[in-house]
Amino acid sequence: MKRRDFVKNTALSAIGASLIAPLGALAADRVTHLTSEELTLLPAIKDDYSLHFMALGDWGRNGEYDQLEVGKQMGLWGAAHPNDFVVSVGDNFYPKGVISEFDPLWHYSFENIYTAHSLQCDWYPVFGNHDYHSDVDAQIRYSKISRRWNMPARYYYKEISLNKAKNKEDEVVKKEPKENKQQAKAKALLIFIDTDPFLHEAQAQYVEKQMQWLNETLANVSEDVKWKIVIGHHPCYSVGPRIDNYDTVTMRKALTKTFEEHKVDVYLSGHEHSLQHLKPEGFTHQFISGAGSELTKVTAGVPYSRFQASEHGFMYFAVDEKRLNVRAINYQGEVLYQTELTK
Repeated sequence: MKRRDFVKNTALSAIGASLIAPLGALAADRVTHLTSEELTLLPAIKDDYSLHFMALGDWGRNGEYDQLEVGKQMGLWGAAHPNDFVVSVGDNFYPKGVISEFDPLWHYSFENIYTAHSLQCDWYPVFGNHDYHSDVDAQIRYSKISRRWNMPARYYYKEISLNKAKNKEDEVVKKEPKENKQQAKAKALLIFIDTDPFLHEAQAQYVEKQMQWLNETLANVSEDVKWKIVIGHHPCYSVGPRIDNYDTVTMRKALTKTFEEHKVDVYLSGHEHSLQHLKPEGFTHQFISGAGSELTKVTAGVPYSRFQASEHGFMYFAVDEKRLNVRAINYQGEVLYQTELTK
């Protein structure tokens, strides 16, 4: 190596060394510890409810009848508001269900419609009457293929905690042991039932077995359960075209006694292609969220109806130990109706 090259390299090394030390010190001072949640675009609008979910019904039409538009709005709503999962109240695939867990309708009516990041959460469905026209159990089997489709059986239930600490502020509650112990037990019970067999005499034995399971499930809930929500496809009451239909009357006769005896807070259904809040005599509030695609008319002025709208959309539930808030939202993001039940 020539002398001038040696001097040049030595000088550069010295300069580099003099820079590395302060830069290294600067880097050391900037070490950060980030969690995945801190790097995620979390919903901008937060509230103090513990549990949030959307409810959608009568939707599977290859994106037609504004199904695609409703799906887009659900994605936007979920991006701006907390949401834990989606409940589907049946008629998931028109016109005749799916023929297998590999039916192309899974893509055309579900996977390629509800594509928003906020909708890549758990979906908990029930069957509708249209789902029964093909291999209905294919929708159960699809749970093993899809990350978000969760249907373990034809009827099932979930107990969900109402005390998930979602941020550091929630952890302050731990400083009050007695209060925290009581709150930590609070749960919501969601029971998913299979209603189409109720309409067919040939299914009487199956219906009897399901009703026995429903009554036992409701009878055996612990004191921790603050809200009892039953989800099925066919409503017990309606102000849509099926206001006095065989379907509606049959479900009313089958379920009313059980709902009253066990103080079911909410019965959530679809079948009628509209958004409704109904409060007939008795304990249970009834909500219909069947406006996921094609619409049908509603009738105003019926005494037990608190709200009805023949508009495309979905419902949004926010729940804590003492409050259950319900909003009806159309495909343009407008809140058409809001109500809150309290304990």
